[in-house]
Amino acid sequence: MANREETAKDSKNKRRPLHNIYGKEILKKRLESENFPRTTFSFYRYVILENTELLRDQLYLEWESLGVLGRIYIAREGINAQLSVPSHNFEKYRENLDSREEFKNMPFKIAVEDDRESFLKLDLKIRKKIVADGLDDDAFDVTNVGTHLSAEEFNRHLESEKTIVVDVRNHYESEIGHFEKALLPQSDTFREELQMLLELLNGKEDEKILMYCTGGIRCEKASAWLKHHGYKDVNQLHGGIISYAHEVAEKGLESKFKGKNFVFDGRLQEKIGTEIISTCHQCGQKSDRHVNCANPGCHILFIQCESCSEKFEGCCTEECRTILHLPKEKQKEIRKGKLNDNRFFTKSRIRPKISELYKTQNPFETV
Repeated sequence: MANREETAKDSKNKRRPLHNIYGKEILKKRLESENFPRTTFSFYRYVILENTELLRDQLYLEWESLGVLGRIYIAREGINAQLSVPSHNFEKYRENLDSREEFKNMPFKIAVEDDRESFLKLDLKIRKKIVADGLDDDAFDVTNVGTHLSAEEFNRHLESEKTIVVDVRNHYESEIGHFEKALLPQSDTFREELQMLLELLNGKEDEKILMYCTGGIRCEKASAWLKHHGYKDVNQLHGGIISYAHEVAEKGLESKFKGKNFVFDGRLQEKIGTEIISTCHQCGQKSDRHVNCANPGCHILFIQCESCSEKFEGCCTEECRTILHLPKEKQKEIRKGKLNDNRFFTKSRIRPKISELYKTQNPFETV
């Protein structure tokens, strides 16, 4: 540990930046010039971490040298990581994690569909929590989690008519893919979802509850939350949708997940089922193509088919398309206007109301 501490201190003394200093275009060109494959995966662990600032700097130095890209949150309560590693350095990365007792034998969730552009840079951030939930963890036992189920066990319980299945993800995730007969809370954030769960499951305290999320981390907290409120038979899909897809393929099981799995990286989604269960937010045709509005002042996440993408030039409305063609300075002027801020988009900027937007002649018109 002493060597690591000295390395981190020396790096700071030499003013070596422990964060990305390059623009998006440079990062893209760097990635495109690589002549080797990458492996995209995620992991998390709830474990008490001391001196998170020093740990963060140590990890940045060590992982940067291995060519790691990704988004990693570190908090006193643990670590939550989504990242991409050059495949030839994968085992070295594993050895690096194992060299720290708190990260030893970390379970990895390997991406179902790999993509070189899942991440462009290495971004390590210190947070109060590794998943924002708004809960006071001292108020209940966060270690009293639900029973972990394999894909095979999860499928078997799904077949029971008495089982209640709950999607512990946000609305924009479940919209493009979910398990059969699952309850789909229409939340913008995990914080909102936890409160919604108690309302949706009110009176079901004695019934069997199945929960699932992307990689398992949200179910850890949500299952403990439900058990704290008196739910007795709480179960969760071990490793989430990602591990489920791998186990289904390896064991030749029937996949009961329909559609695509939303992921929080440059890919936005990965294919699990063959079905398209969602529709374009603009024309209503079948589509599961998530995009961000091309207008920088909007950037809202929504579903847009290829046809509408061409028609609106990647924008969510005709108004945004018009703004996209204005001079850059005029666009900046519009974005600075306080009257325009969040007047037509939620604070989360992920719940589009495209049909309502179409009815307005000019969403940037002052009142």
